[in-house]
Amino acid sequence: MVGGAPPVLRRALGSTESRRAALAGILLGALVAYYAAHERLPDISQWWEVAFIALVLMPAVFGLVLLGLPLWQAHGLLAVGLALVALTAVLTAAGLDIAANFTKLAAMTALGFWFLGYFETVRWVVLVAAIIPLVDAYSVWRGPTRHIVEEQAELFTTLSIAFPVPGEHGSANLGVPDLLFFAVFLAACVRFRLRTLWTWLAMTLSFGLTIVLAVATDAVGLPALPGLSVAFLLVNADLLWKRGWQTEPERVP
Repeated sequence: MVGGAPPVLRRALGSTESRRAALAGILLGALVAYYAAHERLPDISQWWEVAFIALVLMPAVFGLVLLGLPLWQAHGLLAVGLALVALTAVLTAAGLDIAANFTKLAAMTALGFWFLGYFETVRWVVLVAAIIPLVDAYSVWRGPTRHIVEEQAELFTTLSIAFPVPGEHGSANLGVPDLLFFAVFLAACVRFRLRTLWTWLAMTLSFGLTIVLAVATDAVGLPALPGLSVAFLLVNADLLWKRGWQTEPERVP
């Protein structure tokens, strides 16, 4: 379009961005308030705790990633991500765990968006979605993640994001790679014109299902990336076939 977007369209786009920013601020404020007060809330039964984390808390936390999705093409994402990693280390050392929890999420989201820039076609996304569940499963069951969870609990806490249990000191945790690939797959939906909202919902619920299985089997930890990958692939199976294999690989800017 020569001369740029019309003034009315520019105002509409600006309004949308403002609403997103305002909603993200409100959501973040509510989450910080919950994280600060969760131990003082009424203690409920274990399965109600699981339901709250899976159906309320996780969607709220990952709602921040959804609201930040327009930033996936922003410049300087690598620098921002690394700066947020450094900030997280400082906050953790200072004992500011709530702030560090959300800077971890922001850091991995920025790095995930940046990482997607190296995927020229949707085939690369599918390949990654097929490989990472195997790597994650091995790491959790026999590899370094298992050792960290069982022998170095403090390190695992540092390398994960917490979802605090209401009325208790404990929390459910997801490792930072889970956050990274959540951002990669969600941004891929925008880049390759897949089902963004349905993918966000399915991937968020896949994390909740992983927690359900961990509690039901009394497991110390379960890999979350298999469920994440399956959710992404199933929701978009027909579009992934059309974009990647039925025609020439599509390079979307």
